[in-house]
Amino acid sequence: MRGRSLKLSAARRLVGDLMRFSISIPRVTVQRQMNLAPLLEARSTPSKRPPWTVLFLKGYALLSREVPELRRSYVKLPVPHLYEYPVSVASIAHERERDGERIVLLSSIKEPEGRTIRQLESSIATARSRPIMEIKEFRRALKFARLPGPVRWLLMWLGLNIARQRAKRFGTFQLSVYSGLGAESLNPLTPLTTIFNYGPISDTGAVTVRIHYDHRVMDGANVARALERFEAILNHEIADEVKALADRGATTPVSGTAV
Repeated sequence: MRGRSLKLSAARRLVGDLMRFSISIPRVTVQRQMNLAPLLEARSTPSKRPPWTVLFLKGYALLSREVPELRRSYVKLPVPHLYEYPVSVASIAHERERDGERIVLLSSIKEPEGRTIRQLESSIATARSRPIMEIKEFRRALKFARLPGPVRWLLMWLGLNIARQRAKRFGTFQLSVYSGLGAESLNPLTPLTTIFNYGPISDTGAVTVRIHYDHRVMDGANVARALERFEAILNHEIADEVKALADRGATTPVSGTAV
């Protein structure tokens, strides 16, 4: 059979480069079956429900503030060592369409633990809706993909192994989720210390949450305890912030109406 050759697009080259640096990381997965009924109930109250992606992102950022291992990276320059960042930088995968092709591009949010749910929602919505070439990170990534392979690989290696550049260029953790499509990824890859995801959320709030981590940086028991604390953060701190959104909405006067 005679098929056809397809040229690798810039976005496909970027994915290939990320996999090149992800495949050698000794990555291990720990998962927890969570009951998010309190958060589910809180989320049902606001007239504009915040997306689950935003709630999990804010919760994981708060978790990372408490658990320093989640803010650490294994870097090789000048010698192999661990580096701990003062705040988190979230790397978020977005599916966009360009030239008839569905592609994945990454945006970042610095210190998401210090942002409100609505601020995070706005940042993610912008990355998913604005024209691709109007978003600086996307434009820079696609320009980078046009460089020759050896040049890209050298620059990426340096970026991942110079501690201060690593968080700025790549982030400290990654979020990649397909639960909105009724699916979940069992073995996502990333060059970062952790990538977390979750499956479809049931009507009762039951959901499987996974943290995939670099075993050079932390151990499984630490991650298991972090997942337990993650569940508590989602059902308390995040649920409380969602309830506050509903309360503010209920007390916000409608234009032209006396209160």
